[in-house]
Amino acid sequence: MARTGRRPGGGSGTQQAILDAARAAFTESGYDGATIRAIAGKAGVDPALVHHYFGTKEHLFVATMELPFDPTEVLPGLIAPGLDGLGERLVRMLLSIWDNMGDQNPFAALLRSAMTHERAAVMFREFASTAIFGTVMKAIDADRPELRTGMVASQVAGLVMTRYLLKLPAMVEATPDEIVAGIGPTIQRYLTEPLGLPPR
Repeated sequence: MARTGRRPGGGSGTQQAILDAARAAFTESGYDGATIRAIAGKAGVDPALVHHYFGTKEHLFVATMELPFDPTEVLPGLIAPGLDGLGERLVRMLLSIWDNMGDQNPFAALLRSAMTHERAAVMFREFASTAIFGTVMKAIDADRPELRTGMVASQVAGLVMTRYLLKLPAMVEATPDEIVAGIGPTIQRYLTEPLGLPPR
């Protein structure tokens, strides 16, 4: 009689089974709704094995979507020197990653999907809110951190859209130094300077 139950740990086959299960779980339930326990159940493994291979849910999502970098590893290093100059560092980091990927960019594919499919949009928004902009928000030592983080996100999204998705000629032709000089200070203002908002 064939054995059933949980898959024994070990080997690339088990890791691939976890990745396949995670991809299905994220698609079906979104980033927040997919749990390590549910993913392990789909893969037929113990949840501890998922943690063993991939650590956190953020790391698993990055591996599942084949993203080119792990924000949970990159962002703390950018923030560590302090908030001064963080706007410029964020823009330069984004450019260095996206410019080097060319058309083979899984982030771009995910964003295109998010623009046309609600479930993909929810999944990306939940991941970005937790692993990317949530990390930035925790570092902000100023009023209205959630709004400030949203403004940073709007600037980053605009840069990505115009340079990499729509490929507006002026934005494509601009050098990284020009974009850092133009956009970095705006992001820095959102992070640390008075926003000049009307009283609530």
